[in-house]
Amino acid sequence: MDQPTSGAEPADAADGGAEALDRPLPEGVRRRVVALVADAFGGLTIAELPAQLRQYARFTPTRRAKFAGNAMAAALESDPLFRQRIGERLSQAQPELAGALEAGSPPAAADPVDVAAAAYVLRPVGWVKLVEAAGEEAQRADAERVDEETRRELLQLREELERARAHTRSETERLRAELDAARKESESLHRKLRSAQSEVKRGEAALRRSTAEAEVQRAEAAAQLSAAESESRRLKHRLGEAEAAVEAGRRASREGRSVEDMRLRLLLDTVLDAASGLRRELALPPVTTRPADSVDAVEPGRMSPKDIAARALSDTDPALLDQLLALPQAHLIVDGYNVTKTGYPQMPLEKQRLRLLGGLSVLAAQTGAEMTCVFDGAELAAPVLLAPPRGVRVLFSKAGVTADELIRQLARAEPPGRPVVVVSTDREVADGVAKAGARPVASVLLLKRLSRV
Repeated sequence: MDQPTSGAEPADAADGGAEALDRPLPEGVRRRVVALVADAFGGLTIAELPAQLRQYARFTPTRRAKFAGNAMAAALESDPLFRQRIGERLSQAQPELAGALEAGSPPAAADPVDVAAAAYVLRPVGWVKLVEAAGEEAQRADAERVDEETRRELLQLREELERARAHTRSETERLRAELDAARKESESLHRKLRSAQSEVKRGEAALRRSTAEAEVQRAEAAAQLSAAESESRRLKHRLGEAEAAVEAGRRASREGRSVEDMRLRLLLDTVLDAASGLRRELALPPVTTRPADSVDAVEPGRMSPKDIAARALSDTDPALLDQLLALPQAHLIVDGYNVTKTGYPQMPLEKQRLRLLGGLSVLAAQTGAEMTCVFDGAELAAPVLLAPPRGVRVLFSKAGVTADELIRQLARAEPPGRPVVVVSTDREVADGVAKAGARPVASVLLLKRLSRV
């Protein structure tokens, strides 16, 4: 371990020890002192270091100055031995500066901060004045530097301000020009908008007029179309009837007899059978009544006709159908789907037809009446493969002809006076066949009768 020289310690004690700073070290001098201590720190052993600085012995000078700066400054101020050792290392590193300070004549060309930092460590005679002078010089240098920087910044700010003013003027002129152009364009757009609005209003008015005219024309066209369709249906119906009559005439011609002869003969057979049947069933005696007996009066001891209750069968009583079918040469015409959809609508159409035709076959065998069952065939995509049961005629309407129309044609084809019974709940069918002389009955009446089969 290096020991202090015998002359340095008395000098420090006699000369420098009596001097002391009456103010803190200038910041620049303090930083330079910490840097000197950090550089000289590495040349000392652990034992030569104060206890509070030994933990920083392995640090680099830069890290030592950063993390131990305050501790080194405090140790340098309070520990003369540590300060002497740092001074020796400084004298070895900068012998010229140390020798000039010892001689009391610091180099004029040296940095005042370096001179003050070295004087603070070495403590030669008059070191306080050197430190204060260096501090004042550093302050003056800092002030001058600040003034110079301030002037440069002011000049730069003035230049930037001038450039900003020039840029602002150019931008203002450009924006004014763009604003004038935008105003002109806006005025032009407003004029175009007003013109377009006027055009739109005229177009909307024209559209409303066109729409109204189109609606009127559409209504007229719909009315004309409806009338044309109605007329077409009427003509098709008449054409179908004419074709049916022609076909019937052709068949009659081929068979060697006319339709009228057939109808008259059938009517004659009906009348004769009816007359003989009534006489046989009622066992009518020879006529014994006289015209006077038909005068309404009350004979002594007999009841008035008002006292006799009128007895009749209900329209839904199956016995009514039995009475009608018991008439001579009776013809039963059945609206097939009307009956099946009233009685068992949940079944498929094919099973509906089979069930109805099976019941009609049994009924025909029981009553001996002629029976014709009519189904609507207008919606059929292909012919129905069906073997008609014995005693039942099965007919499907042609395309364009409904089952109702076919039933009315069958009723009109019968001669007046023949008992014709039409089974249908359709009011239009019932009214139509009634005009032709047939007796309409409800579908439920036939269903009740077939349930007894």
